Amino acid sequence: MRPAAGISAAEFARRRKQLMRMAGDEAILVLPAAPERIRSRDTHYPYRQDSDLWYLTGFPEPEAVLVLVPGRKHGETLLFCRERDPDREAWDGPRAGPEGAVEAFGADDAYPIDDLDEILPGLLEGRTRVYYHFGRDTEFDLKLIGWLNRVRAQVRMGAQPPHEFLELGHLLDEMRLFKSRDELKLMRRAAAITVRAHQAAMRAAKGGVPEYVLQAELEREFRRHEAEPAYASIVGAGANACVLHYRANSAVARDGALVLIDAGAEYRGYAADITRTFPANGRFNKEQRALHDLVCAAQDAAIAKAQPGLPYEAGHAVAVDVLTDGLLALGLLKGKRQKLVAEGAYKRFYPHKTGHWLGLDVHDVGEYRVDGESRLLEPGMAYTIEPGLYIRADDTSVPAKWRGIGIRIEDDVVITKDGHEVLTTGLARTADEVEAWMAAR
Repeated sequence: MRPAAGISAAEFARRRKQLMRMAGDEAILVLPAAPERIRSRDTHYPYRQDSDLWYLTGFPEPEAVLVLVPGRKHGETLLFCRERDPDREAWDGPRAGPEGAVEAFGADDAYPIDDLDEILPGLLEGRTRVYYHFGRDTEFDLKLIGWLNRVRAQVRMGAQPPHEFLELGHLLDEMRLFKSRDELKLMRRAAAITVRAHQAAMRAAKGGVPEYVLQAELEREFRRHEAEPAYASIVGAGANACVLHYRANSAVARDGALVLIDAGAEYRGYAADITRTFPANGRFNKEQRALHDLVCAAQDAAIAKAQPGLPYEAGHAVAVDVLTDGLLALGLLKGKRQKLVAEGAYKRFYPHKTGHWLGLDVHDVGEYRVDGESRLLEPGMAYTIEPGLYIRADDTSVPAKWRGIGIRIEDDVVITKDGHEVLTTGLARTADEVEAWMAAR
């Protein structure tokens, strides 16, 4: 068993070294694996490793704990994991075991997970700071508190328990926010797979097709290319496109309806995230095209703000301005743009932000604001740009011709030294491109 291809053992080791250097020699860092989750009775959801543990090791198994002990003479990287078990491996597949954790995953030392209760208190003793994600796993929180209390009980005999407890995300989230060259290769691959999947769904679209058939076309492409859904695919036809996190995917796309697909592949841990909105029959009507053109213009304006040194929120601000101007021109809003923006009147039709960080998590880690101000974009930051407009079918305050139209257009970008790179190129985006592509399918 080896770490997932694409990230080298040397890069995993560099990440751990950097994190320990930031934490300092008197710290200890504790990262448990994601727990397995029951789907029903004795069946589990497909297992997906905790992103932080994956980022630092590439270790894919449950029932594991990574412990980093900066400056420890006998090895700084310790991994507790399941032992080899031929009987269980015959049912569930191979395990690395402690030996494999050292040989294949770069641990300095590794122990059976059953020894954690005995060994971890000794590792905590003498350390002043504990870095850990408190509140993420209640069961493990209680175990860690118990181990700390065991060290505290030995104070009269000279034990020195940690006295400071710090959120691990303050260090690790900032590291993960900046993508390395190898990470971007994986993200480009996830994006390319996602483009092909959206094309497959668009190719299958027609009046009368069920949403779940389009979902099946998407996810077939994911699996064909060694990927899986990075999140629950959204396939919303007609008014369902106005439901931001629509999940049912069970309705039928009528002839003349728009279909909004928000779906992304996860490839070797890294996510893509694309949204396209297109007519099931291949042709936009007048109102659909007007709103689609407006959303596309807002995305163009936001992408132009994807530049190093500009505030992250600049993209959202300019998208809101473009959308508000367009809604005024179409008669869907009335008043002065500046006042409408200040009052948030646009939120009736555009209730969400224009993007989010992207990486190992589809909504990836990292602060959006620093010291109360929008943080400035820097090379290596990857995020989505996804303006939209949603006019609910029951909104009787607008003319009937607009009701039930939901549109979102989303692409993935990474900031470079001199601008940006759009990772999700190659997929029809403008109304003209969409119609031309669907006519030629």
